[in-house]
Amino acid sequence: MDTKEKVVKLEAGEASSRVKGSRGISIFDLILRIVAIVGTLGSAIAMGTTNQTLPFFNQFIQFQAQYNDFSTFTLFVIVNAIVCGYLALSLPLSIFHIVRSRAAKSRILLIFLDTMMVALLTAGASAAAAIVYLAHNGNSSANWFAICQQYQDFCQRISGSLIGSFVAVVSIVLLIILSGVALSRH
Repeated sequence: MDTKEKVVKLEAGEASSRVKGSRGISIFDLILRIVAIVGTLGSAIAMGTTNQTLPFFNQFIQFQAQYNDFSTFTLFVIVNAIVCGYLALSLPLSIFHIVRSRAAKSRILLIFLDTMMVALLTAGASAAAAIVYLAHNGNSSANWFAICQQYQDFCQRISGSLIGSFVAVVSIVLLIILSGVALSRH
């Protein structure tokens, strides 16, 4: 076997291992997208169905806390629904990358769209986190009282919905990094 044949076989072996590595990245991409879908969908449902009613003096006078009393929480639900829809629509492209691990243009498109979605989701989750912080701790300078002492179930659900949303943020950031790694292997 001459050196030219050895070089060709070596290059073929490198290409084969790169394809296997890219396929593994693509499978991990699909898994992270599913995790992010679950996080955003769970967050939107948990926040969107949150309400608590407390009786005051008697049954005829009641205080109620609902997520849509706060426009920030409404934004949070809408943003999580948009990102969840985007992630669901990007699943076929992610499956395409498993089959065709050398596709570059579609990965560039996903990086661009994933970056937009992580910015949107981070903004919505951060705004909601600020309101959750005020609900738990209040702000004596602004005369905002902590409502979580009275509305404990409400506060637990809104806090839990934030966890799912921030898990999705981390998943999408990892997706962007993985897509960059896959593109660098081409």
